[in-house]
Amino acid sequence: MKFFLTFLFSFFCLSSFANVGVGEIDSVKNLLANLGATPDTSVINKLNKLAEDYFRINPDSSYYYGNKSIQLSKQINYSAGIASGLLQVGHVKYFKGRSEEAKLDFDTAISIYKKLKNKKGLAACYVLYGRMYNLLANYTLALYYLNLAQQINIQINNQLGLTDTYKNIGIVYYSEGIIPKALDFYYKGLFIALKNHYKALSSEIYNDLGVILQSTEVYPNALEYFNKAIKISLQINDQLVIGTVNENIGEILLAEGKYTDAIIHLKTALITARKQDDKDGLGSIYTDLGLCYGHLNNIKVAKSYLDTSLQIAADYKFVNNQANAVIGLATVYNLQKDYASAYKYAIQGHIYAVKLGDLSVRAKSAMQLNQTLAGLGNFTQAYKYLLEYVDLKNQLKSDESIQKLTSYNFELNFAAKEHQEQQQQQEKDLLYTQRLHSQRLLNTIFIIIIIGMIGTLVVYYNQKRKQQKINLMLEEKNDEVLSQKENIDEQAHKLNELNVLKDRLISVLAHDLRAPLSTLRGLFGLLQDDTITHQELVEMIPSVLKKLEYTSDFLDTLLFWINSQMENFESSVKSFSIKDIVEYEMENYQEQATLKGITLIDNVPDSTMASADPNSIRIVIRNLITNAIKFSGEKDTIEVVASTNNEMIEIKVKDTGTGIPPDKLKKLFKSKVDSSTGTHQESGTGMGLLFCKDLVEKCNGKIWVTSQQDVGTEFSFTVPAYIA
Repeated sequence: MKFFLTFLFSFFCLSSFANVGVGEIDSVKNLLANLGATPDTSVINKLNKLAEDYFRINPDSSYYYGNKSIQLSKQINYSAGIASGLLQVGHVKYFKGRSEEAKLDFDTAISIYKKLKNKKGLAACYVLYGRMYNLLANYTLALYYLNLAQQINIQINNQLGLTDTYKNIGIVYYSEGIIPKALDFYYKGLFIALKNHYKALSSEIYNDLGVILQSTEVYPNALEYFNKAIKISLQINDQLVIGTVNENIGEILLAEGKYTDAIIHLKTALITARKQDDKDGLGSIYTDLGLCYGHLNNIKVAKSYLDTSLQIAADYKFVNNQANAVIGLATVYNLQKDYASAYKYAIQGHIYAVKLGDLSVRAKSAMQLNQTLAGLGNFTQAYKYLLEYVDLKNQLKSDESIQKLTSYNFELNFAAKEHQEQQQQQEKDLLYTQRLHSQRLLNTIFIIIIIGMIGTLVVYYNQKRKQQKINLMLEEKNDEVLSQKENIDEQAHKLNELNVLKDRLISVLAHDLRAPLSTLRGLFGLLQDDTITHQELVEMIPSVLKKLEYTSDFLDTLLFWINSQMENFESSVKSFSIKDIVEYEMENYQEQATLKGITLIDNVPDSTMASADPNSIRIVIRNLITNAIKFSGEKDTIEVVASTNNEMIEIKVKDTGTGIPPDKLKKLFKSKVDSSTGTHQESGTGMGLLFCKDLVEKCNGKIWVTSQQDVGTEFSFTVPAYIA
């Protein structure tokens, strides 16, 4: 099980400025470019802020920024910058197992902060000292420094720092096995975090409370707290907490004997820990995975995980992980009834557990010693450790702890309900104030309207008599004006029709000529640059000729459509095969569909003969197919079907694409719509369907559409059938 002692390790892949990421280098360059001849304190402060922020993402970048700020601060004798840089550098050092070096940095920073009387910085140093000593299992010093931080944060009313301090004091007391006190500080921190909306700290404390419930084997309640932690972490996209909670849920499943399910959660947590290069987390997860595989009788894999965990713990002096790893090895050997091998690890685990003081770890160690000694036939000693195990479990489940959990949960729920009621009352008060303001505004407007109406009536009466005299003169001019207006309206109508025709022509050209022209331009570009060989050119010529043929055909069709917009156009009605048109259009758009992973399906019967203008129907089918391709993606299908009903042929173009939103569906065929981008960001004009409606109706047919978002769209239209 894992607590949030601090911001975790992340991306331990960098160790010097030469290895800092490109984005980080640019950030540093931008800062350093502002330094001029003399370093600027504002730039140094930004470097220290970068060091603090990057610890959660990249500790080595944090280490670099901290050292850079120290170097620049020394040049201008900027004490606050030196102290802040030492704080960040020391933070990274103790998490890399370099505790002695970290102490020197912290001590120097503390000395500077005391001279500067910077209490907030001093409290931050004490919190990091407390975290470090807890990790080293020196609880006396950990509490000493955390209590100092607590006093300062209360004195300066630093609510965020106080919340973090309470959380870390709770972790120390839990590590010592004093669960009631741990609960006191956890809930103190949680109440402040929830009140001030400290989401990151709230999720961490919920996780830590879940760990306590997990150790008391109250698994449903533990899962409830873990789920709260994950919910908040998803809101702020905190992958670190999500990874840690997955590890803790995996441990619950391990305790319940659901080893396969446990492995799934643990490996999810392992992905995050590896990305962050979180040594503490990796060691803990490897131990849990070793136990899972041990229970599944895969001893080779189990020992590999446990040995790796033990090596990491030894390298970085993580006492808690050392204890759990050796107890895990004892467990695996006990499962194999190799009690002689288990004894060595069980004794070592007991020594670590006593040093730690953690009740849960001590209980696990006592149980393994009991099983080992019983297996070796030393029943007296085995019984002694069994009693110790029972006593430790009773301490974990003590009445005081359960009562405190119940009491604090009740208080927390009451506070949440009270806060909710306060919010509702505030909303009611605000609504009442708004309504009162609105009523006053309406009354004022009403009075102004009445005054305005009275004034208007007075003016109207005075003007009416004058108007009567003028009306006679206006009547004489009225006929002349009306005659001029009719001429202007007629001219405006003609201009509007020409403008609409122009827009439609440009839209069609942009819609259907862009792709073939782009292909030709690309080919000529390749020829100009000598990018392709003669053989490749020869191989490409048939495809290019095919596109040219299709483009020429499209231009002929476009000219036909332009003629259809003229007043003297007469539709050329012929009998023709719907199948031939669909095959032709699908063949020309097959390459475009294949590039997007779309399947084109032609289900039009060969015998389907229509009596209409074939060029009009060709434009409609082409537009509907290109529209379907635009809003379809990989693994989607586009199907064209046709059926004869009475004297009409119904043609459908169906796709399984993104569908059309209801608000846009209502506007189709009525007016120009704002064209949405396709699945590959293709653009459009929003005019295509108006052209289709125009052409279908000129062929004595109808067009309509049905669609459902994320399911697909079906465009249907009718044309007269050919009757022999």
